[in-house]
Amino acid sequence: MSDPKSILKKLQDLIRGESDFVSILSNTSALLYQDLPNVNWLGFYLWQEDEQELLVGPFQGKVACYRIKTKQGVCGTAFSRKTSIRVANVHQFPGHIACDPDSKSELVVPLTRKGEVIGVIDIDSAQVNRFSQEDQELVEACAKILDPYL
Repeated sequence: MSDPKSILKKLQDLIRGESDFVSILSNTSALLYQDLPNVNWLGFYLWQEDEQELLVGPFQGKVACYRIKTKQGVCGTAFSRKTSIRVANVHQFPGHIACDPDSKSELVVPLTRKGEVIGVIDIDSAQVNRFSQEDQELVEACAKILDPYL
């Protein structure tokens, strides 16, 4: 993995002065996808109040599931619990949603706007036990950087 401090600086520089949240999330997914090794999908699921579900947003990787209900899969569970979830083997996670059968581990971090959870950052890997505590802390720091721009 690239140095976490370097990634955070790149993210800050990338989004500074930008106001469109779709553009910010698009480039954030590209940056993290490029800088985090052994990742096969990285993107955002955003809360849709009217439908009461998460809808896929900007991402990098294979075609993804469009919609995820709260409390379903790793994304829906992380969103409803408002906490990060790191899964070493997704096939052992009750209710895992297999959008990509190649994915073996997953890291999901809540995305907030002014303290309110508005979605999640979802990262998948084809490698079992890919994500560390350091990875989780890095992605949580990225989510905090994004908050004022969303």
